[in-house]
Amino acid sequence: MTASLTPPPPSPSLSAVASVFPAPALAAASAPLPGPAPVSAVVPVAVAAADVGTDEPVKLWLCPNDGLPPAVAGLLAAHWLDAQEQKTASRFLFERDRRQYLLAHTLVRRALALEAGLAEAELVIWRSARGRPFLRPAPGELPRGGAQLDFNLSHAGGYSLLGIVRRHRIGVDVERLEDRDERAITTIVRTFAGPEREWVEQAAHGPDRDRRALRVWTLKEAYSKARGLGLGLPFDAFVFTLDDERGVRAFTPPADDTARPWRFVELEPVPGVLVAVAVPADEAQDPVLHLGYGFPWSRSELRSYPLPHPVGGHPAAVPA
Repeated sequence: MTASLTPPPPSPSLSAVASVFPAPALAAASAPLPGPAPVSAVVPVAVAAADVGTDEPVKLWLCPNDGLPPAVAGLLAAHWLDAQEQKTASRFLFERDRRQYLLAHTLVRRALALEAGLAEAELVIWRSARGRPFLRPAPGELPRGGAQLDFNLSHAGGYSLLGIVRRHRIGVDVERLEDRDERAITTIVRTFAGPEREWVEQAAHGPDRDRRALRVWTLKEAYSKARGLGLGLPFDAFVFTLDDERGVRAFTPPADDTARPWRFVELEPVPGVLVAVAVPADEAQDPVLHLGYGFPWSRSELRSYPLPHPVGGHPAAVPA
């Protein structure tokens, strides 16, 4: 499943309240990579504020680095980030890296606050032994419902991507196609399983091969991050079967994950920016993904997409 959108103008001001999705309307959610024409029309639907944060399993925010002025990001960070985050921000040698960190972590706190119904500074974020961040579970129901939220953050090429889900785990990854070094692409392809390497090498060297390689890479990153394992999970231990028109056709999980199916989403929300999302499948729901662009000042600036069918595991299985 792939989608593209026309991004809003750069550097939105506070008064603009994160302008998103101007005309023309979003392309079909099933548009092939890399072609612009849709295979089958799946029209995104605007999500009303009252409907957001209720039953939907997946929320996604993509924010460019210029989506929040540096002075504003610094001001918000001073009030929202905890002592450890402040200490981490102060350690960056280059200002551009510090700005990236502040943007990403104010994005996390703002979006989680909107979902949880708590103030940004009240959120307590823990980290696992492998470094994966978690929102500390609430002792009861969160003000906006549910006992917990899971989130995952990725940033690359001037963009920060945040995924949020209720009840389950989520993994996300974002990569930018431009300025990819041939040796770097070759190195990551070597980490893939044999069938994936063959599929990548069937494309002509250059942009087509790079796109295939990064599609596989983002999916593998998203899955391993959803599992909480990151690069600790060998990338040749599981296999994605892809094509250019239908996204993920099949998934062969690693040996320790055969019971549950997964849903994998591929998006190209900005030309040349590839996004992958991995979430355990829940057959009890008809899940959708809500996608927002820019800094999340509001809970209503979103588009909605149906998630693709589950792959891998046993389709009847529902994860705990």
